[in-house]
Amino acid sequence: MSTTETPSLCGLERKDFQTTINGKNTDLYILRNNAGYEVAVTNYGGAIVAIMVPDKDGNVANVIQGHDNIQDVINSPEPYLSTLIGRYGNRIKEGKFKLNGKEYQLAINNGPNALHGGPTGFHAQVWDAFQMHENTLILNHVSPYLHENFTGEMKVTVAYTFTDDNELVIGYMATANKKTIINLTHHAFFSLQGIANPTPTIDDQELLINADFYIPIDETCIPTGEILKVADTPFDFRSEKAIGKDIDADHEQIKNGAGYDHCFVLNKQEEGELSFAARLRDPKSGRTLDVYTTEPGMQVYSDNWATGYPGQHGATFPRRSAICFECQHFPDSPNRHYFPSVILRPGEQYKQKTVYKFGVQK
Repeated sequence: MSTTETPSLCGLERKDFQTTINGKNTDLYILRNNAGYEVAVTNYGGAIVAIMVPDKDGNVANVIQGHDNIQDVINSPEPYLSTLIGRYGNRIKEGKFKLNGKEYQLAINNGPNALHGGPTGFHAQVWDAFQMHENTLILNHVSPYLHENFTGEMKVTVAYTFTDDNELVIGYMATANKKTIINLTHHAFFSLQGIANPTPTIDDQELLINADFYIPIDETCIPTGEILKVADTPFDFRSEKAIGKDIDADHEQIKNGAGYDHCFVLNKQEEGELSFAARLRDPKSGRTLDVYTTEPGMQVYSDNWATGYPGQHGATFPRRSAICFECQHFPDSPNRHYFPSVILRPGEQYKQKTVYKFGVQK
C-alpha cells in the first residue's frame, strides 16, 4: 500500500523518486499519523527525505535534511544524508579487523579508515519495501557474502513507524549465516528550525545528553581506546546547553573532530534497555526532539563538513545546519575487545530500537 496519492504536506511526488537500479525499483513512501503529520522515506538507502511536524505556533516544516528526487539522493554531496547505515556504522581503523583468526580488509573511504559500511553500504542499496499501514514501512535487504568484504550473508529488516505521538520508531533486526560483525544505525540530519535557504545553524539549539562518559578520538577520528568522563570538558551535556557554546573550544578532542563527531557512552541501568539518550530543543521554533535507544552508544555529529550544497525544494545545507544522533555500538569495536561486542553469530538475532520523538515547548 502506498499512500502518496493524497496530497502530501511535504510536497514530494512519487514519480520523482521512481527509477530502476540493477533491476530493482525505487519509490517514495509517505507515513502519516492520525494527527496528520508525515514522514517521507525512499527505499533507496532507507533515506528519510521529510519529517513534517509543527512548531509552537502550529506551523509545519520539514525538520530533516533530504532531497526532492531520486537522482539527487543517489548523487548527494553527503552520501549518508539521512540514510540507513550498515553493515558497520562509524569507523574501523585502517579498515582492518580479525574474525576467527582471519584478517579482513574493508574499503578505505574516510582518510585512512573504513566508514559506514563502505562506498556501497546499506545507504546505497535498493531495499525491498512493503508499506503495512499508513504509518508503517518495512524494508528488507539481503547483503551477500563478502559484500564490501564483510563475511557471511546477512538478512536485514528495518521497520519505520510514525506514531500518533509524533514518534519516529526505527526497529532493526538481522541474522547472518556466518560469524560476522554488525553495527546498524540511521544517519538522520536533523534541522529542528526547518530546512530553508540557507538552513539555520544549530548553534543556539539546546542539547542534553544522558552520558557521563564519551570516547575520545585521534586525529583520524578513530577511538584512542580510552573512555573518559565528560565532566569539565566541552562534552558535558548532562545539563542542557547551547550546542554552539563549546563547539569551537580550544580542546584537542574538538580539534580532532572539527567540532562534535564523537560517540557518547549512554547511561544505562541494564544492557539493551530502551532508555533516554538525548533531548534537543530549538528555542526559536519551540520544537523538541527526544531520543531513546536500546544501543550502548550514540555518535553525535554536528555536521562539520557540509558546504552549503542544495537540498529539497531550494533549501541549502551549510556547515553545522544539522545535528545527527546515530545510536549504535562504539566505533572500531572489532579492534577493542573491551568495548561491547559487535559480533553476530549464526542462530543469533541482532535487534535494536531507536525512537525519535518530536514535540513542542511553548
